[in-house]
Amino acid sequence: MIDLLHIFVLAVLQGITEFLPVSSSAHLILLPKILGWSDQGIAFDIAVHVGTLFAIVGYFRKEIVCMTIDWFKSLLGKGSTPNSHLAWMVIWGTIPVGIAGFLVKHLVETALRSEFIIAITTIVFGLR
Repeated sequence: MIDLLHIFVLAVLQGITEFLPVSSSAHLILLPKILGWSDQGIAFDIAVHVGTLFAIVGYFRKEIVCMTIDWFKSLLGKGSTPNSHLAWMVIWGTIPVGIAGFLVKHLVETALRSEFIIAITTIVFGLR
């Protein structure tokens, strides 16, 4: 069971690191290990990422409404706009990620939550 202090610290860490060019997911895994806390698990990590998603949707709500309206218009054959095109690209870009997440769910929950994997991917993407 994760206590309220851990929840607060990890939620603040997520909020700070999500929009920086660093891995907020890696920070959610590494900080508890550094502080000697138990792993909060992937369900908690997903919950704080959903919180970030709600913040983003709230911030971009006007743009999302425009995209949605234009997307529906494009479905009805009323022409394409930059907003409808962007909406289609978001939809088509989300499908492969959803499929990949479904296929590698077990791997993400277990093997990919290790310090070694975080270190290797950080080095590889840092050199890139």
